[in-house]
Amino acid sequence: MRTSGILMHVTSLPGPYGIGTMGAEARRFLDFLEKAGQSYWQVLPLSPTGCGNSPYQAFSAFAGNHYLIDLDTLEEEGLLRKEELKGIHWGQDEGRVDFGALYENRGKVLYQAYERFIGMPNRAFQEFVKTNAWLPDYGLFMALKEEFSGTEWLSWPEGLRLRDPAEMQKYREKLKYRIVFQYFLQFKFFEQWGKLRAYAKDRGIGIIGDVPIYVPLDSADVWANPGFFQLDEERRPTMVAGVPPDAFTADGQLWGNPLYDWNRMKESGYAWWMRRLESASRMYDRIRLDHFRGFESYWAVPAGDSTAKNGRWMPGPGEDFLNAIHKNLPHLALIAEDLGYLTAEVRKLQQDSGYPGMKVLEFAFDSREPSEYLPHTYTRNTVCYTGTHDNQTVQQWFDEASPEAVEYAREYLALNDREGYAWGMIRSGMASVSDLFVAQMQDYLGLGAHSRMNFPGSLSGDNWTWRVQEGLFTEPLAEKIKHLTHMYGRDESRNK
Repeated sequence: MRTSGILMHVTSLPGPYGIGTMGAEARRFLDFLEKAGQSYWQVLPLSPTGCGNSPYQAFSAFAGNHYLIDLDTLEEEGLLRKEELKGIHWGQDEGRVDFGALYENRGKVLYQAYERFIGMPNRAFQEFVKTNAWLPDYGLFMALKEEFSGTEWLSWPEGLRLRDPAEMQKYREKLKYRIVFQYFLQFKFFEQWGKLRAYAKDRGIGIIGDVPIYVPLDSADVWANPGFFQLDEERRPTMVAGVPPDAFTADGQLWGNPLYDWNRMKESGYAWWMRRLESASRMYDRIRLDHFRGFESYWAVPAGDSTAKNGRWMPGPGEDFLNAIHKNLPHLALIAEDLGYLTAEVRKLQQDSGYPGMKVLEFAFDSREPSEYLPHTYTRNTVCYTGTHDNQTVQQWFDEASPEAVEYAREYLALNDREGYAWGMIRSGMASVSDLFVAQMQDYLGLGAHSRMNFPGSLSGDNWTWRVQEGLFTEPLAEKIKHLTHMYGRDESRNK
């Protein structure tokens, strides 16, 4: 079935409290998607962000980001008072997330809600704590981070770093109130997300989520499961993740994440990964599996290196891992993020998996990339994107690409000034044979470089901060998108 969707992270929604949340504005956006004839809303990982505020560097692969909890909903529930939300500094620019202001103020407000909540009997909360096996380690991890002024767990006292049972119990008792606060945040996150998903389902909108291949070293996942990672006796990484040098980056990209010990993973039946994917399947309707090529082979860099140049390819779990997914989670609808350095072995793994791969239109007209991104080479079992959160917006691409690339795109896509080059690229993606087409919200709004979500490898303070201005989800825009969607058979009426 031919469908289409829009990519925009929850944090990018407008709203009064410094960041997009799972409240009224999220529901308005879902209303907009329905009016625009869309089938999907694609989001970035919803986990609590760590280093650099990146959703791909999260403190837990299972937890939700408490910044996304809607404060107005808590006020309606009697957990906050309206006057408590006034006069708080959430940032100067409504078009940008100020993560520093959120860090300073969001927790204080949520603590007020917690102090009211904790005195109320709540059976649903008790059941939530009982049925989420990852929660005790996560709650203790976050409480310990607060106790030790935010330092990474490798710098904690040895008994905690190595998870001595007596030391762990001592701190569970000492930090009980703060641990239960973390439980409360997760309960409210998943409660609000569940209601938002139900609202989306009622409007025929599915949610596409994102599962990063790696987790950061400073996470509850690595601290609680050290045997599944390539760590030494002191729990320090021996090899870390990255990608090799290419035409874009002479030093490659040094991600720094600890690598999995795939042999130990296999011995357990990939239990941690199965739990992770099963958890994601309860949150999303479809899942984009990040850096798919890393399951065939991955770039391993010696820990301590300052670049990724000295890494080497190591075999990933390959078909055995995918067979475990098919066996244990046959209902999963996955998208293989098969971008980057691809080999015949990676292509075979993706094709054998049955999962659709990704096609990015912005890559089609650059001589440094293979021509398989040109639409005439696509097959149906693919997802076509104008660009992803890691790429330029379409308008930025036309502003900054070489004259030769722009001319090639203009001729190939039959672009013209009357339609607009950005809309012409969107039209071409809609017209492709790919079963699913996705464009960033920025592309439909015609926004340029200032609205780019992420620049990989950059430490720019603007990464992950873009927010849409209030009032831009208009009826005329929805009608324009719906017209294209219907013309190319991607709406519900054409798929019956």
